[in-house]
Amino acid sequence: MKRVLSPSLGSSSRDHTTEAEFLGQHFWLSRQGTDGDFERYIQMYRDYDGKVDAFGVGGAEFHLVVKDRRYYFRQGKAIRRAVRISKIGDGNGIKHLLAPYAMQALRDHGVDLRGMKALKTTAVDRYGMAKALVDAGCDVTFGDFMFALDLPIPIRSLRTVHIVAALLLPIVTQFPFAWLYPIGEEQEKEPSHKYSRFYEEADIIAGDFLQVWSNLPPDLGGKIIVTNTTTARDVEALQKRGLHILVTTTPRLAGRSFGTNVMEGVCRCLVDKPDDEITDEDFTDLIERIPLKPQIHVLN
Repeated sequence: MKRVLSPSLGSSSRDHTTEAEFLGQHFWLSRQGTDGDFERYIQMYRDYDGKVDAFGVGGAEFHLVVKDRRYYFRQGKAIRRAVRISKIGDGNGIKHLLAPYAMQALRDHGVDLRGMKALKTTAVDRYGMAKALVDAGCDVTFGDFMFALDLPIPIRSLRTVHIVAALLLPIVTQFPFAWLYPIGEEQEKEPSHKYSRFYEEADIIAGDFLQVWSNLPPDLGGKIIVTNTTTARDVEALQKRGLHILVTTTPRLAGRSFGTNVMEGVCRCLVDKPDDEITDEDFTDLIERIPLKPQIHVLN
């Protein structure tokens, strides 16, 4: 059995462990939160290095990729130093590849994306999804300032995203993850509705689920959400709010869609190469063969 462990800076209330089979290989998959404790988070990597086949990096990333340029997080280096034997993926290896599949899944479902208004919570952490929405013909508002820095400034074009990324990301990536993303008990808060008017204007809301949740309005009637990790409780909450369609960029396993970091860990286990030799072509081949594709869930 292959073992993939995802230590997370997030809340332990969102933990989940299950088993699944991919291409004839049996996998144990587990997400284990550290409630925002960064030292315990790093210690988990040290303790399980060599004892699991691969790690997923939960609640953190090694770098952000915007228009083929990488911006490395200072705290991501500590994760790298802690792992010397097991394979490891933070989701960046596959999330940009899965984004166009999510758009295609909606088109196959009969949704004409051209001209639809979309809210992308942050473009810089899932640039592939931001670009996929634009390429699909959506009118996109990017909420990077709102959701990452709590500044009420919408961005209306990818060109502006590129400029903002080049100016700010060399600085922002030096901040602790906790300054930029909800971790620990912050993940348990009820939505604030501070930026809910941007949700109300949008037909499609796309982004990391905890960012999407952070300002979620009570009425989602007729709307589409494209996101990643969702628990059974998350789906129930979206259904109660009247959400029409939920698209998860990874499959649901035992009632939960795991993050791309976990599924990248699975893929790395299935490729007989060192981490630094695995290519986009290797990942795309696995996405097609598993298949590891976004799923449509009609909730209302």
